[in-house]
Amino acid sequence: MKITFWGHAAFLVENGSHRVVIDPFLTGNPLATVKPDEVKCDFIIVTHGHGDHLGDTVTIAKNNDAVVIANYEVATYCSNKGCKAHPLHIGGGHDFPFGRVKLTIAHHGSSFIEGDQIIYLGNPAGVLLTMDGKTLYHAGDTALFYDMKLIGEMNQIDVALLPIGDNFTMGVEDAVKAVEFLNPKLTVPMHYKTFDLIDVDPDDFAHRVESLGKQVRVLGVGETLEI
Repeated sequence: MKITFWGHAAFLVENGSHRVVIDPFLTGNPLATVKPDEVKCDFIIVTHGHGDHLGDTVTIAKNNDAVVIANYEVATYCSNKGCKAHPLHIGGGHDFPFGRVKLTIAHHGSSFIEGDQIIYLGNPAGVLLTMDGKTLYHAGDTALFYDMKLIGEMNQIDVALLPIGDNFTMGVEDAVKAVEFLNPKLTVPMHYKTFDLIDVDPDDFAHRVESLGKQVRVLGVGETLEI
């Protein structure tokens, strides 16, 4: 499993046969170096409906004839925009050609703004993605919650992608506690420095996680790790 960070909460996950994009917020993302028209993928996973996560999903899905995987409301929204979509919901999982996706709870919101209208797009989610025997947990946007301990007990997580930016999600302190609950082999911070409101230091997070004897990797935008 190869994981490439595209800034904010956007990642490309690939295994040589399939390319899966998560939360492709590229247009309007000051950190992104990849443009929507440059993206090649088979599937897109969306954790929730906010613009900085749904992002360029519709454009990328149409360009690639890719399938959008998301909660029922987000999947339906994308389907109504002309995309292929597979709906899931919290606690539900499904086997795809690249592996398995299961949605977990996340404590946040989920809506999209079109003009002056706020469109409700269901419950936010985290994602357990299993590919080639490796499991990735993308927490989406979330507060700290105690059931992360259960997620960690029921799944052998190889890499956890956790928001640390505070204000809209967990901050550094809460994200460190999330690492304790989840007990992943490796943690990668996300959802920070994109905007002034979430300008926190990922190295502070890394030092705190390492002090627990746990592994962490701060990825630069465009950087890839292989697990």
